[in-house]
Amino acid sequence: MSAPLDNIAQSKVRSLAGLIEAEVERMIMAGEIAPGDRVNENQLALRFGTSRGPIREALRSLEAGGLVELKPNRGVFVRSITLQEACDIYAVRAALFGLAGRLCAEQLTDAQVRELKELVSAMEQAAAAKDFDSYYPLNLKLHEFIMEQSGNRVLASHYRDLVKMLHLFRARSLVQGGGLAISNNEHREMVEAIAAKDGERAHRAHFDHVMRARERLTHTQTKNPNPTSKQRRSLDEHET
Repeated sequence: MSAPLDNIAQSKVRSLAGLIEAEVERMIMAGEIAPGDRVNENQLALRFGTSRGPIREALRSLEAGGLVELKPNRGVFVRSITLQEACDIYAVRAALFGLAGRLCAEQLTDAQVRELKELVSAMEQAAAAKDFDSYYPLNLKLHEFIMEQSGNRVLASHYRDLVKMLHLFRARSLVQGGGLAISNNEHREMVEAIAAKDGERAHRAHFDHVMRARERLTHTQTKNPNPTSKQRRSLDEHET
């Protein structure tokens, strides 16, 4: 009888660890635990009312996803991403996004293309009004729609992991001048390529969009390596 009971106990630990992982990830994304901060296992155990076993399992999963790192004899810390690491992540992300664009061009329905065009039009209005607070969630929705409709779950999963890692790079792109409009022109080209069912064109447009976002980031970081809180915008994907 002990084996089934052991399986039930292990299942409960895994389920609890999954809930803890999701909450710790939320805390990291919200900045409650900042890059470079130590993740205190004892405090988390008290917070969640559990032993350290599920905490350690959750942190191992977060380490595999690149959000935290184990430093021998010191503990677990939220990863700090350097500018070079961020640029490397962008390069991989561009390759994945390019593939997603190609896949969408090959299989999206007319109704799905219309939905993308509507998103771009709404973003265009927000960009014209320099309304970042309206533009940004639409931007996230557009990118997520493309990844979801690519139909490749492995591709989408790896892409989302890279986005989370980029969130750890706290030097944000700044919204300056015509930045929103420039970015949205790139979105329109992406959607037009998908609508034309031109896989090569869509691949190039999606790839170039991410690489240009990287250029905007490096330009901003070089020009202003220590932006003030008023200048810094919460751009999870550095897309503007």
